[in-house]
Amino acid sequence: MSQDSVAKKLQLEGVDVDKGAVQRIEAGKRSLTRQELNALAAILQVEPEALLAEERGG
Repeated sequence: MSQDSVAKKLQLEGVDVDKGAVQRIEAGKRSLTRQELNALAAILQVEPEALLAEERGG
């Protein structure tokens, strides 16, 4: 899924982000809010914890 597509889907979930924000999140240069995390997890059809597992070493 492209960063632009993710940004558009997040916007449909009520999260105000653009492609640049998605790029920064992916690069680890920007943190996610709880709302963004939950919306991203819903889009990817995973539990929010699954998105945090890699960062935490899991």
